[in-house]
Amino acid sequence: MTLWVDRKDRKKHRLTGLFVVTIMRERCVLNCRITSILADSMEEINQTSSVSEFILLGLSSLPEDQKPLFILFLTMYLVTITGNLLIILAICSDPHLQTPMYFFLSFLSFTDICFVTTIVPRMLVNFLSEKKTISYARCLTQMYFIYVLGNTDSCLLAVMAFDRYVAICDPFHHVTIMSHHRCVLLVAVSCSLPHLHSLLHTLLLNQLTFCNSSVIHHFLCDINPLLKSSCSSTFVNNITIKTEGLVVLVTPFLCIVFSYIRILITVLKIPSAAGKHKAFSTCGSHFTVVILFYGSVFYVYLKPLSSYTVRDRVATIVYTVLSSMLNPFIYSLRNKDIKRSLGKLMGRRMS
Repeated sequence: MTLWVDRKDRKKHRLTGLFVVTIMRERCVLNCRITSILADSMEEINQTSSVSEFILLGLSSLPEDQKPLFILFLTMYLVTITGNLLIILAICSDPHLQTPMYFFLSFLSFTDICFVTTIVPRMLVNFLSEKKTISYARCLTQMYFIYVLGNTDSCLLAVMAFDRYVAICDPFHHVTIMSHHRCVLLVAVSCSLPHLHSLLHTLLLNQLTFCNSSVIHHFLCDINPLLKSSCSSTFVNNITIKTEGLVVLVTPFLCIVFSYIRILITVLKIPSAAGKHKAFSTCGSHFTVVILFYGSVFYVYLKPLSSYTVRDRVATIVYTVLSSMLNPFIYSLRNKDIKRSLGKLMGRRMS
């Protein structure tokens, strides 16, 4: 395997694991501060709004379904947290995994942990509660972070596709192009730009007036069901979604498509079958995650607002909860390096 750093510089880059943990900790602190500021701002602005809370109907209104759903999503949540934490620990503890691909994967795992934590705990509370309400401020704050983390996932998948493109199509310059400084910059941009996108849509939504009986036919605060609950004109919101929102959604996907087209062209030129198999195997896990994530996202958001149905709620589960839970399995089951590192990590824990 081509290492990210030269052998003589490996000792210096063993600090990468600590660096990753530090960035993740700082991002958690930043998210907590943003949550507090958003909640305070929404409470102040909401004094002129017609509603103080929303009712989340969830996945099912039948009482006998609530406990099974609670057990199911609690299990999925615990598996997601455990799996992604193990991926992060395996990458940070193994010097052989200090490469761009695993650097980005560690941040993708961290983002997935934050993503499901934004959604699932509120779902679990509502499953066991008769009053399935969420305050106006909490609802808009949840929506803000759903779009921040969802778009961060999207940007990181695009960055990982670009890394695979450079590694396969220009392997001799991979270490130079995907330098440590450039990788940090790509992660910083991937984590920063979604905040601007999410803030725009949250502020526009906050200008709307909602009906007194604001029932949301969903298990989370998403922009489509919220717009359907509005009593005022949503023209500006819809135009923004169809322009800025579409650009933010499609641009990373087009970068991924471009990267894979170039990879496919390069791989088809490889004369040996073993070389082709090795090249495709390095992209197989990432391609599976891309199909799972973007397939469900496009199904939900590239549809007219009036056609929002129960199927959209199921598709939302796929790109929010299910994909975050499956990512550790997809990336580890077919990856010998991750499996070896996890084996070493578990061996140290057992000893």
